[in-house]
Amino acid sequence: MMEVPLKKSEQKMTFENVNNLTPIQEFYSGQNIFITGGTGFIGKLLIEKLLRACPGINCIYLLIRSKKGKNVLQRKEELIEDLLFSTLREKEPTFHNRIVTIEGDCSLLNLGISMTDKTTLIQNVSIVFHVAATVRFNEKIKSATAINVRSLKDAINLSKEMPKLKSFVHVSTAYVNCLYNSINEKFYDPPIDPDKLIDLMECLDEKLLDDITPRLLGICPNSYVYTKSVAENVVKNNTGTLPIGIFRPGIVISTYREPIQGWIDNIYGPVGLGIGVGIGLIRIIHCDKLVKVSLVPGDMTINGLIVSAWDIARNGRSNDDVPIYNYVSKDNPITFEEMINMSLKNAISIPTMEAVWYCSFRNIKYRFVYTILIYILHLLPALIVDTFALCVGKQPRLLKIYNKIHKHSDLLGIFATTEWRFTNERWNELLKKLTAEDRQLFFCDIKELVWDTFFKKYPLGIRTYILKDPIETIPQARIKWRRLYWMHQTLKLIIGSVFLMITWTIISRLLVTFGYA
Repeated sequence: MMEVPLKKSEQKMTFENVNNLTPIQEFYSGQNIFITGGTGFIGKLLIEKLLRACPGINCIYLLIRSKKGKNVLQRKEELIEDLLFSTLREKEPTFHNRIVTIEGDCSLLNLGISMTDKTTLIQNVSIVFHVAATVRFNEKIKSATAINVRSLKDAINLSKEMPKLKSFVHVSTAYVNCLYNSINEKFYDPPIDPDKLIDLMECLDEKLLDDITPRLLGICPNSYVYTKSVAENVVKNNTGTLPIGIFRPGIVISTYREPIQGWIDNIYGPVGLGIGVGIGLIRIIHCDKLVKVSLVPGDMTINGLIVSAWDIARNGRSNDDVPIYNYVSKDNPITFEEMINMSLKNAISIPTMEAVWYCSFRNIKYRFVYTILIYILHLLPALIVDTFALCVGKQPRLLKIYNKIHKHSDLLGIFATTEWRFTNERWNELLKKLTAEDRQLFFCDIKELVWDTFFKKYPLGIRTYILKDPIETIPQARIKWRRLYWMHQTLKLIIGSVFLMITWTIISRLLVTFGYA
């Protein structure tokens, strides 16, 4: 069931006195927006920025499913109480009245929406953001197809019935066509037809699908890339039927400026690796330090998403030109080495109380060397620690933790050792259309991003919002950090001394054997 929306008079009060709107604010004024995936990282940022920067918005219909014993209204309350919305709460205490929940589930047929709610959406919605996706690289193919492919098809079919529809934005990823070295702002041939994939998922049981997944994926690195690639063809198949476009962000990380610097709420991609390095668990990763990585801050990504919807509406229902925007850091590149150096430089100055060892880290380009060092620097110490834990009657945990870390690292390996050439002419053309006011209000020009400034807040954001380690503990953490540093140096000295003793013993015996001593 849908939450009861605001009355017309109540909705009008939210924007009747708004004057001097920018072109993008004017576009959103008076509109009703439908968002899927609104409880995720990108979805939260999108809702917050729309309501904070576009005061004329009537309401946002938010698709939410019941989860972990919480119904949709409880999950909405949980959402709006997030720290992310603190700035918006001060500006507009009743902002939550403009968020209307729609009970549904992107893993279900027709988004799991009731007929009553479907009618409401059809009659009122004019802008759709399809953000929902499972971003787990190792997601089962049946689930990944349902959420990443079928839900898009269902959302498009629903939107075709909306007489007021102005813009439909499908959020994809810049790496969706990673099988190609050069990725342009165009459609690529999918690994399989979307309808055939959906039919296959519905015909076969999950056990059989799991068995054939490797054959199905072929050279695709994971089910995420595979299904997102297929999903883009769903959009292509609907060219000319509605005003639609694709927004392809790079690797989305924490916020740069707003509403909170460094805010992040997930451990996907480089964030998870950064945590492991920062607490001293991860000492090596399989990575080519000279590869340019396409990182994009969360708030700038959302601003780009918002302005792309405006541009898609201007493009209309073109029969041969679906706007595709590669939102990447091509014009302000950063290498893995630069990313890691800037992160570590700032992370060391604000260590965390969650650290288990001193931060000692290396990039390893070659897989063979990386595999050997895993046993020496990760698995051997873990075995020693877990053995000691068993001896004192505690539960061994470290080997299990490293098993998860290595699986995660393996999934990211291709993205840390391969460099893609992106083009973004269409995106740059869009930037030229923005007024000076909109460029400031919806700051999304990667060329103006200062990476050194970003990485000053990045480690603090991870420390505060992921590890839940408040800044008040920094003095204690620095004391602990120094202690871990000397323990690390002592261990290196002991290992070095043992190695020299063993080497000297072997050499001495060889000399005796061959009569040189």
